[in-house]
Formats: sequence, C-alpha cells, structure tokens
Amino acid sequence: MIGGLVALKIDPTIMAQLGAGRRTVVITGTNGKSTTTRMTAAALATLGEVATQADGANMDAGIVAALNVRRDAPLAALEVDELHVPHVCDAVNPAAVVLLNLSRDQLDRVGEINMIERKLRAGLERHPETVVIANCDDVLMTSAAYDAAHVVWVAAGGGWVGDSVSCPRTGEPILWDGPHWRSTGSDFARPEPDWWLDSSYLYGPDGVKVALSLALPGNANRGNAAQAVAAAVTLGASVEDAVAAVSTVSEVAGRYSTVQYGSHSVRMLLAKNPAGWQEALSMIDPDVDGLVIAVNGQVPDGEDLSWLWDVRFEHFEGVQVVASGERATDLGVRLTYAGSPHTVVRDPLKAIASCPPGRVEVLANYTAFRDLGRALARETRDV
Repeated sequence: MIGGLVALKIDPTIMAQLGAGRRTVVITGTNGKSTTTRMTAAALATLGEVATQADGANMDAGIVAALNVRRDAPLAALEVDELHVPHVCDAVNPAAVVLLNLSRDQLDRVGEINMIERKLRAGLERHPETVVIANCDDVLMTSAAYDAAHVVWVAAGGGWVGDSVSCPRTGEPILWDGPHWRSTGSDFARPEPDWWLDSSYLYGPDGVKVALSLALPGNANRGNAAQAVAAAVTLGASVEDAVAAVSTVSEVAGRYSTVQYGSHSVRMLLAKNPAGWQEALSMIDPDVDGLVIAVNGQVPDGEDLSWLWDVRFEHFEGVQVVASGERATDLGVRLTYAGSPHTVVRDPLKAIASCPPGRVEVLANYTAFRDLGRALARETRDV
C-alpha cells in the first residue's frame, strides 16, 4: 500500500483520476469481500483487463495502488472496507456495488452495525445510476439497498442472523419463516430474488439455470459466487463464461490453501468475527487428525474479543483441538466452557507440531492467519 499512501499525500484526488473512464464494481460486506472480489475479477476478465487488489488491501491506499498498477484496464473490481464505501463510490462512480452481508466486526473500530447500514444507504443515494447487487437474505444489506433505483437481488444465503433481530428502519422485530423474513412494523420484507441457488445449480433471470461447482468449500462461497456472477452479467458478461471463471478460483491470499509442514498437511482457514467463524467451523472436516484454532487481538483483529462467546465451539468430538495465538488463554477459557477438550500452545507452529501426524486444519483470525502464513512460508522454504 505504500505507493498509494504516498500518492494520496501528494494528490488527495488521485483515486478519482485513476478511477475515471473505467467500469468499476465495488464489493463490500463484513465477510467474503476478498473471495467475492477475486471471483468478480475473474468473471470480468472474460470482458477485458481488470484492475483489482490481489491481497485484500481494501482502504484508500490499497485501492489507489491497485488502480495505478493497471492504469489502462477498462474494468475494475475493488474490495472496499464498509466504512470507506461512500467516499470510494464518490471517487470512482461505480457501475455496480455488491453488498454481501453485515454483522458485528471490530466494534472498537467501526461501532455498531446499524450505523454502517445507514452510512451505506446514504452513500448509495448519491449514485442513483449505480446497479446494486444485494443479498436479499441479509436484512441489513437489504435495507441499505432497498431504496436504490436499480437493484439486482441475489439469494446468497445468510446463516448468521444474530445481528438482524430487529428492523434497521423501524426497530420492530424481524419475523422469519424459513428463508423469508419481514418487519412487523412496516412493509419492509425480503424481496423476491433475481438470482438464487440450490446445491447444484445457479438460477437467474429469463430462465437461466447453470451448474455451479466451485473449487472453494462452503455454502457461503456459493453465495459469494452467485453475487460475483450477477455483477459480471450486469456489466455484460455471459452467464456461462462468468460461472466458468468463478469456478477456477481455488485460493484467496492463502485462504483454503494446503501446506505441507513436516509430517502435517495443513489447511488454512480464515475467520474474523462471529458470522465468519460460524461459517468456517462448518467447513472443518470432522475426520482430521488435529485442529489448531489461533486467535490474536491486535488492532486489525479488533482488540475486543468478547465475540468469542457468540461462537459455538461445542461440536468438536473426537478431534484433537489446540488453542493457540496471542490470546490462546482467552480462547482456552471459551473452549473449556464449551466442554471442548483441548491443549494450549501459544505458538501456532508449535501447536501444529503438537498434533498427530496427518491432516491438520488451522482456523485463525486475521493477524494470526497472516503471521502463521509467513512462518510456514519461511519454514517450508528453508527445508
């Protein structure tokens, strides 16, 4: 990001200059931004060269750096931090904005989630020509997009509803009936989706039905792919080409990758907040030989780890669990109350080494994931 930081100091309008003349898709949400951005970039690449971030740097400096690397690219797929979306949209005037989901994350930095929804809603109001690709299964993102002039609704899934118990517009309770929801105090309700999924197919407008088989695991990634395809089709890609492109994405900045470390085959998973942890935990193979859960509490992670008590750690039966990371003791307390037998090994590399030989799943939050990835790269390079 250093180039972007310097450029912004020299000229604060540089983002608008670099964004001019491109057809841009902005992707935002609490979880899945990097994955959906990678998928959107792959789908848009069927139309032409795409400027995008490769490493998830989703604030101003990272966005400027990404646009600068591909100055002549006619298309852009930009991952944008939720708080930065309004002014980034003002700068690049996107053709489309993808709204994934909203849930609690880094409360010490961003505050309560309803405030984010209101800021997104106000930001979109300034861009009436922008097409909004919104997840209609997420109450808060639906609210942010509800008044937009051009909305493509995608039933991308919403496994975490703990932050959507009340209507963001009226404060009245949200009532759920299967996948459908509505506010008890107004006509605010789940819109009919234009795109939706089942376990095998993606369905879309005008009778579209195409097989969707991904290299990435989990239902959340199928929802991410659906929104990426919808965004690319909105900009002119064919459904078949877009689906084929998103299906090739197999890892995102090391996430979901597998690394051989000594006698252990290590698969890396990232989770950063209760909603993300709940989804990632569902991807854990119950037959693995070991599970390392690594948690830090640095500024990028959010220093308040009270969210650990919102995550269900109760279902690890027959798996050797190791609590690790800078906040391993906090995690160990939570696992104890969950009735999950575990050991505590603060160093994630040593935690992996303590597991029986074979397959080890590592589930880590942001800085723990980053630091362990670097450590594994050094260890495997030196072998």
